[in-house]
Amino acid sequence: MGVRGVYSVCKGFLSCFCLTSGKKLDDDDEGHLLYQNGDLLQERYEIVDTLGEGTFGKVVQCIDHHREGSCVALKIVKNVEKYKEAALLEIKVLKKIKEKDPHNKESCVWMYGWFDYFDHVCISFELLSLSTFDFMKQNNYSPYTLGQVRHMAYQICSAVQFLHANRLTHTDLKPENILFINCDVITYFNSKKQCEERVLKNTALKVVDFGSATFDHEHHSTVISTRHYRAPEVILELGWSQPCDVWSIGCVLLEYYLGYTLFQTHNNREHLAMMERIQGPIPSKMIRKTRKQKYFSAGHLNWDASSPSGRYVTHSCKPLRQYILSKSADDNQLFDLLETMLEFDPQQRLSVSSSLHHPFFSSLNDISR
Repeated sequence: MGVRGVYSVCKGFLSCFCLTSGKKLDDDDEGHLLYQNGDLLQERYEIVDTLGEGTFGKVVQCIDHHREGSCVALKIVKNVEKYKEAALLEIKVLKKIKEKDPHNKESCVWMYGWFDYFDHVCISFELLSLSTFDFMKQNNYSPYTLGQVRHMAYQICSAVQFLHANRLTHTDLKPENILFINCDVITYFNSKKQCEERVLKNTALKVVDFGSATFDHEHHSTVISTRHYRAPEVILELGWSQPCDVWSIGCVLLEYYLGYTLFQTHNNREHLAMMERIQGPIPSKMIRKTRKQKYFSAGHLNWDASSPSGRYVTHSCKPLRQYILSKSADDNQLFDLLETMLEFDPQQRLSVSSSLHHPFFSSLNDISR
């Protein structure tokens, strides 16, 4: 049975056990549910604020009157068939996560439940705080401290190890999809930058957005991941599996460390040139196997370093080790880890399980959390 059929069956099932009630709210032209703060869904979820909006729909903060008035995040998916189908696939993943992590300890967001509200799939989650990207943005793109990067990295790697152990690949790891549990801060004035900066008191976090997560046995889409965090094997259409998540984690950690995204491009050839500038030549084995031979000539990337795009890459990228901000042993350990995460060949790339035993994490007990 296809996803469309699954949706029809699930919708019929819900009509027996989770009937909608109250006044039906209208949709706008794009399929978003039109609501106001104070509206009540299912005679249970009282909308109090809008937390975010995406192509899929909106996320709102609600008071859940069946959970002793606690606050939850409610994802309200557009009344558009492809987004409803994608939401059901995400629910399938979230159910698996909940089944394998019944005590909610694996740093992956927990789904409380879901329902159909007049053709809008709605998913109830634990309420988290800002994404690691939004906090950095609100903090004038100040990078996280090395200790914070270490603690955040360990949690991300642990969460992804949990997913991989359960035959799942996230496929869209990025700072926007990693949320802090809370964002209590200490504020101080940075005299060098002449601005106020905020330091988090606690960097506990969770990985979210499993809308693109894929089980090992399922069909693997040709293109995955947000551009800046996309692994080379995906660009070269060599097939992908769990190592693509490790590449994404490497990109994310470097962004936390530097305060900006490394691969600022929207072009495949330019993206590959940036990778070579940072990590050296693409392995000849990958070049031979790719169907994307248009990017190569005589076994090398077909790239004009003197072109405007070539000058942009030369100016904006440099060998990985040149990004180190300090000569400390800790900084060097981080970059040793990054080198193995940003290995071109997915078969040679460090596994997320092995990453947790890297020396970079050996001093975690000394970090203030």
